[in-house]
Formats: sequence, structure tokens, C-alpha cells
Amino acid sequence: MSLQFCEYVSLAPYTTFKIGGPARWFAEATSEDEILEATDFARSRNLPLFILGGGSNLLVSDEGFPGLVLHIALRGIEQAYHLFRVGAGENWDEFVTYAVAQNYGGVECLAGIPGTVGGTPVQNVGAYGQEVAETIAAVRVLDLNSLEVKDLPPAKCKFSYRRSIFNSTQRGRYIVTRVDYALRKDGPAHLAYLDLKKHFAGASEPSLGEVSSAVRRIRHQKGMLIADGDPDCRSAGSFFKNPIIGAERFSRIAAKFVAAVPSYPAGEGFFKVPAAWLVEQAGFHKGYALGPAGISSRHTLALINRGNAKATDILALRDQIVAAVERQFRIRLEPEPVFLGAETLGPEFKL
Repeated sequence: MSLQFCEYVSLAPYTTFKIGGPARWFAEATSEDEILEATDFARSRNLPLFILGGGSNLLVSDEGFPGLVLHIALRGIEQAYHLFRVGAGENWDEFVTYAVAQNYGGVECLAGIPGTVGGTPVQNVGAYGQEVAETIAAVRVLDLNSLEVKDLPPAKCKFSYRRSIFNSTQRGRYIVTRVDYALRKDGPAHLAYLDLKKHFAGASEPSLGEVSSAVRRIRHQKGMLIADGDPDCRSAGSFFKNPIIGAERFSRIAAKFVAAVPSYPAGEGFFKVPAAWLVEQAGFHKGYALGPAGISSRHTLALINRGNAKATDILALRDQIVAAVERQFRIRLEPEPVFLGAETLGPEFKL
């Protein structure tokens, strides 16, 4: 047995929230063989299994997790012309930096996002007008049903807004071990998002490096760039997804406001409404505090650990915001982070 299985390991240091109790068992896998070894360990002991990447989209319960937490640490970047094969444990922002330095476009607007490469296809990570679904060529996975390693093409991943089979219909079936990205050599930078258009207004066409640097600066201004000692960064980034609503409901909401309601087209007859706007209209402002939990002083969507918050504190603030938005708009906000705890154990954790 090559893997080291540790008992009662605190999960708080492995998350950007810095919140959470211990894992009953904890191991770190650096290869596909070690992932198989961990799977066998969990099955032989009838333990639930949770796959941990960068911990940037995770809220762990105060009681911890009663099974095996497997930290994915597969590293390595292999490049064949425009194709980048990247280990699931690689730091995402470091990979963006690597690709942009070689003048390959397609991920420049995703700079500064915390977490690991393996998490990007799960949530179809996106920001500032780009999504990883636009560049993913294949996702290499271990299928826990068959214990076979497979390469899934994008069509089988069924990517949509913040969704894939990995966090919806097939949640818990696959463990991502590598992601292949097809990038564009010398491709023009993507400037579709309003913040970026404003940033480069009047300037000549920016380079990929200039755009990725601008994205990091904007994220830092909003408290969305993880930095040691910054209390606004003890969060999971945007806590709520931007809801997509039908045209009729959007019209009813718009009729109540003199100013235009911000929105983005989301397919025929549908609009995406910024969750941050809904939260603000429901009475929650930057810097709002509810005990040791709060809202970032720089971004309305980031719920933060103000110092000694527990998971229950964050959840209480979440519930308060969700209820207020639902009362005012009849829209139920959907949280982005995964909540891990004994009370959440379902089919996705069974082996």
C-alpha cells in the first residue's frame, strides 16, 4: 500500500473559506493508480468518498465528514502544439499564466480563479465572458462504476451554465484525473465582458497577457483574488449563481423599476439576471455582517468568514439572503459552493 491514509484531518486549511471539521480519513493521490487504491480502501470499509481539489468552491460542515476525503494532486502539463494535457491537481491560475506566456488564447479571461484544473469541467468554470467548455477537448476520468479510465469528449460532458454531468446527472460517478484544452496560438484576446471593455476603452487591441493581468486586477478590486491576510478572500468566491428566467417574469420585474434591470440574453425567451443585483435590491450591501459571517466589502456575491465563522454562520446568512430575494422577486437563488457534511450524504458519495 503506497498511499498514506491519515485519520481525523482538519479540512479547514484545505478550503478558501477556512471553515470545517475533520475528515475521518484523508489521503492525497498523485497518480491514477493511487486513486484506484483509495477507491478500494473506501469500498472495503464501506466509507463514503469525497474528492477534494483546490477547496475554492467548498463549505465543509462544522462536524466534518465521516468518510474518506481524497485530495487530488496529479500534476504535469504536456503540450502538443495547441493541445494542453493538464493534470487535475495543477493550480488553475498557474496554468492560465503558462498558456498566456506562450501566447495561447482561450483562457485569458479566466485568470485569477482559485482552485485546481480538475474542478474546471465539473462546474464549467467561467468568468468575464469565457467558459472552459469553449476550449476543453477531453476530460480524462476514472469511472467508479467500471473502475476504468476513460477520455470523455465535450459532448458527453453536457456543459451548460455552471453545469456538467459531473455536478448533475452523473454526480459522484467520475473522478477527473486530467483535462485537455485546445487553445488558439496567437489568438486575439476575448473582450466581451463590460468590465473589460471599460478597462480597455480607447486602447489598441490588448494582448492576451494584458487581458489576463487586467482580469486579475479587477478580481483583486472585487476581493475575488485569493490573498493571504485579506479577510475578503476567506470565501468561496461568488456564492450564488446568476438565475436564468423567462421573458414574462423578467418583464414583470422590470416593470417595478424606473432604471433598466441589468440582464444578459440566455437563449431564446430567457434572460440571465445578475444575482448581485438581486441581492442588493433585497437589502444586502457590501460589508453586511451577520455575526462572524458577512458579505465582502468589495463584492456583494461573496459571503465571507469574518474571522471565526462556522459553517452554520455562513448557512444562516445564505438562508437570510435567499429568503429575502425570494420574497421580493419570487426567484430562489441557487448557491454555487458544494456543502460537505454528514447530512448531505446521498448516492453521489456511495461507492
